[in-house]
Amino acid sequence: MISAIVLINADVDRIPEVAQAIAELEGVTEVYSVTGDVDLIAMVRVRQHDDFADVIADRLNKVDGVVGTQTHIAFRTYSRHDLEAAFSLGFDG
Repeated sequence: MISAIVLINADVDRIPEVAQAIAELEGVTEVYSVTGDVDLIAMVRVRQHDDFADVIADRLNKVDGVVGTQTHIAFRTYSRHDLEAAFSLGFDG
């Protein structure tokens, strides 16, 4: 799986509806309503890089109420869950 973090600016009057529409897209695993410079953050997970075009450019960017996006493709993932799993298997760093 390849992950991308998509920062989304949305029509302020429609943030909940935009978030729900994005959350229903195939490839989108989570959508967060956030404070700061953007309105929403979506986590997108796909099998191949080419799939990002289908999910982000062809569908997410076309959701009514999306004003703009910035996409950040992850090249490595770190999480507490991954570290705890490694230690439970006997790895010690």
